[in-house]
Amino acid sequence: MSRFPRVEKRLLDPARRRRIRDGFSWIDRRFVREGVIDRLSSEEILLYLFLVSVADRDGLSFYGDRRVATTLKIPEADLDGVRSRLVDRGLIAYESPLYQVLELPDASRPRPHAGGGPRSVGDLLRELGVRRGGEPR
Repeated sequence: MSRFPRVEKRLLDPARRRRIRDGFSWIDRRFVREGVIDRLSSEEILLYLFLVSVADRDGLSFYGDRRVATTLKIPEADLDGVRSRLVDRGLIAYESPLYQVLELPDASRPRPHAGGGPRSVGDLLRELGVRRGGEPR
């Protein structure tokens, strides 16, 4: 028995039912369920959701840095770092000017890392989202 009350799903406004028309955007529920969102900064979440929103059915989009930064209201100088962190986490691929939103990593399998060699304990902890001093991010 669930400790949460069962909620009957129903459209609150059937005339405004969401339809994806000229794109192929959606957010995998695992983004929240598996805690991916919990390991991201506000700016990383913002960029990821923007890229999901503008991607085609293959997850591809191409927006210039100035346009992305202006649209998201983040400093253009910060965009490279935000993007790099999403690449490092395996959420997007980037080769200027092309972005690809990637399938979410399978939480049950370790994600391959760049270089293919052994990883340090520090690298493993960073991948798990643990900061210095043992505090989670």
